[in-house]
Amino acid sequence: MRESSVIATRLLGWYDRHARKLPWRVPPGAGRGDPYRVWLSEIMLQQTTVAAVKSYFERFTTLWPTVEDLARADDAQVMAEWAGLGYYARARNLVACARQVAAQGGFPTTREGLAGLPGVGPYTSAAIAAIAHDAPETVVDGNVERVTARLFAVETPMPAAKPVLRDLAATLTPQKRPGDFAQAAMDLGATICTPRSPACTICPLTDDCDARARGIAADLPRKSPKKPKPERRGIAWVGLTNSAVLVEERAPKGLLGGTLAFPSTGWDGSDLPPPAPADWRQVGAVRRIFTHFALELTVMAAPLRRQRRAAGCPLDEFDPEALPGLMRKVWSLACPADPTATSPARSLT
Repeated sequence: MRESSVIATRLLGWYDRHARKLPWRVPPGAGRGDPYRVWLSEIMLQQTTVAAVKSYFERFTTLWPTVEDLARADDAQVMAEWAGLGYYARARNLVACARQVAAQGGFPTTREGLAGLPGVGPYTSAAIAAIAHDAPETVVDGNVERVTARLFAVETPMPAAKPVLRDLAATLTPQKRPGDFAQAAMDLGATICTPRSPACTICPLTDDCDARARGIAADLPRKSPKKPKPERRGIAWVGLTNSAVLVEERAPKGLLGGTLAFPSTGWDGSDLPPPAPADWRQVGAVRRIFTHFALELTVMAAPLRRQRRAAGCPLDEFDPEALPGLMRKVWSLACPADPTATSPARSLT
């Protein structure tokens, strides 16, 4: 019979030797993580890879070293620094959560208390409680689901298997060092028990793995067939004067909410005319895959009359890197870096 204490001992021993060095993490056995840094990293890591998050995390913690600093930050600056990380509701919740935490004098120490914060769901609350407060909470992300599915040879396809995998993972969570154990399980899934070609021969749990014994480790977890994503189409307008670019701040809620963007219509349910009378011409299209749909935006561009300057952002203050990824693609198409290219910006010089 599988002994959960043996698995915990083996996995923690492996983690002590092979833990990934991450900017938000304290070394194995060195105690609890800083709740602010744990929370910030977990919010950033939602639907995003470790590699993509590192530079954002380091920039945020340089600009705002404490949750109180972030609570005092200007919303627009936070949204600009978040640009490119995607899922912008996270950034809006980040500011709201920081302000609530600062107002109440610090982060709650329990999973239940943490779950009451803006943008903190079941996984994130368990992760902060375990890693920052050493509470024996079960932390289950995609890596842990994969490790658990293989350890117990769970063949039920995802996502139906999620409740089963969480219950099984809970049987392995130790009372001692639960935060290190959670991070160890995540590291194992990220570096050894990978989606394709798992390195079973060097896995510390190879003798405990039912899927390995049955020769089906690489096939698990099974997935239900994906439904094709619905297609949306819309238009984005890029208009410039000699000194300004026409941009707007999107509504606080909804897709790309609160971000700086070019006027657009159609794809988000809006039905708006062009933002200004002009000789608009089509310069191409950009495509982006979101979680629930695929989007194609036709990009229209035009030089604008000087009196439209007040409605735009001065070009010497405009930073394309502050745009969300979709709008950066729109800008790159309408105003390419090639100085010989025909674009609204070049036609005005």
